[in-house]
Amino acid sequence: WSDLPIEPSLFDAQAVRLLTQQHFDHIYSSDLLRCTQTLAYMGIERYTTDKRLREVCFKADVEGKSFEEISALPSYSEHLLESQNTWHDYICDESQSTFEQRIRAFLNDIPSKGEILICSHAGTLKKMLYFLGVSKETIGYLEWVRIERYDSIIQER
Repeated sequence: WSDLPIEPSLFDAQAVRLLTQQHFDHIYSSDLLRCTQTLAYMGIERYTTDKRLREVCFKADVEGKSFEEISALPSYSEHLLESQNTWHDYICDESQSTFEQRIRAFLNDIPSKGEILICSHAGTLKKMLYFLGVSKETIGYLEWVRIERYDSIIQER
C-alpha cells in the first residue's frame, strides 16, 4: 500500500487519447497516488476515490520488491510457488478472502448501468475481471477492458 508516484515515461499518449475520447458516467479510483496521478495526467478531475480499489496489502519485507528480489530473501523457497494460496500467504498481509470481500463489496456498490471507468492496480483489476467472468493473465499500464453487461450482484465464485 505504498503511496508511490507513477513514472511519467510509462504514460502512453495513444492510450490516453483513446480513453479520454470515451464518455464515462462514473469514474472510480484507488486513493493511492499512482492512480490519482494517472487520472490527472489524463485530464480527469472529477472522480470518486475508494480505498477498496487498493492492491492487496503486501508484507513489509516484500512491498515494492521484484520477484527476483523476493526470491533472494532467506525465507523464500520454491515450494511457495506450488499454489496461489501458499504464495499469497507468503507475500501478503491481507488474507485472500479479505481481499476478495473488499473487491466484491466495491462491485456490489457501483451502478449496474452506464459507462464506468475504474482506475486501480493490476492485481485488483485482475480479481475484479475474474469475478465478472473475464480471465486475464496480465494487465498492462493504461490497458482497458470493456465489460458489456454488468447487472448482477457478485456472488461467491
